[in-house]
Amino acid sequence: MLVFVIPLKSPQVSKSWELVTKLFERTIKSICNQTSSDYRVIVVCHERPRLEFHHPYVRYIEVDFPAANEPDAFSRGHTDKGRKILKGLIHAQEFSPTYTMTVDADDCVSKYLAEFVSQNSNCNGWFINKGYKYQDGSDFIYVKRRNFYKICGSCNILRYDLNNLPNNPEYNRGYGYYRFYVDHEKVRETLAKNGNHVQQLPFPGAVYIVATGENLYYGTTKLTFNIFNRKGLNQSIREEFNLYPLNKNLVRTEPLYSR
Repeated sequence: MLVFVIPLKSPQVSKSWELVTKLFERTIKSICNQTSSDYRVIVVCHERPRLEFHHPYVRYIEVDFPAANEPDAFSRGHTDKGRKILKGLIHAQEFSPTYTMTVDADDCVSKYLAEFVSQNSNCNGWFINKGYKYQDGSDFIYVKRRNFYKICGSCNILRYDLNNLPNNPEYNRGYGYYRFYVDHEKVRETLAKNGNHVQQLPFPGAVYIVATGENLYYGTTKLTFNIFNRKGLNQSIREEFNLYPLNKNLVRTEPLYSR
């Protein structure tokens, strides 16, 4: 059993809740497009978004966490993301998961993940080294041939017992308390130090949806598009990741907890 955990930001800190909802709906449809039924989805949110899409494998956990009190927006966003991930991972125990994967609320994932995990349940987990980057509205997609896990939070599939879950979880702590859950690029190294090595996923596992608009966030300058890694967004990729275009009237102006 693979359990996906999605932390979703609240309407109160969203510039466009309509846009947040549209992006999230595409993400949830992508996850529920799995070729295997051995998965479940947990969404942790302040307010459940109103979607036209419903699926029996999706469970919403509504929380009333107070606003994080860190002095900068980066830490506040990551604190809220971290405690929602922790809440989701704790709740995942009800499904007796073998593995879990945190997915950012705007990314898309391969439909083969749950099937692959169910057929290879004898290792510590996997990290996504190769994936895709995509900007809404484009007819092209860009291959990230290595180090995908360093730029995108939807990148680690871990054996459940390796999630470093505290015995008495706290949800009103600062960013440092949740660092393991939000510093996705360091998970592989952190686990290796304890002798728990994770393997490279043998196929591109996710699409990192790149932000558009004027806002800047950590890592933006690193998200360059190399023309040599550009390929047409064909039907095969669209179907594997359920990557369909959003309403053209919706212009993305911010990241969704992502990076």
